[in-house]
Amino acid sequence: MVTRQGCHLCEVAEADVRRICDDMGVSWTLEDVDADPSLRAEYGDRVPVILVDGEEHGYWRVEEPRLRAALAGY
Repeated sequence: MVTRQGCHLCEVAEADVRRICDDMGVSWTLEDVDADPSLRAEYGDRVPVILVDGEEHGYWRVEEPRLRAALAGY
């Protein structure tokens, strides 16, 4: 998940991703968009961004059923 410090939507999405991944036993990581110039160039102000297996899955809000379906194989 790509986030930014001080971003309210990021905090909400992080809590959702944490809950879903914990429930499903799937590991995940956070990356700060402002700490990496390539992430900043790619995602800019379009955070939070949820990545699944390195591919963009969605941004701004977590679509729980869709994320659960994408993670079902992990």
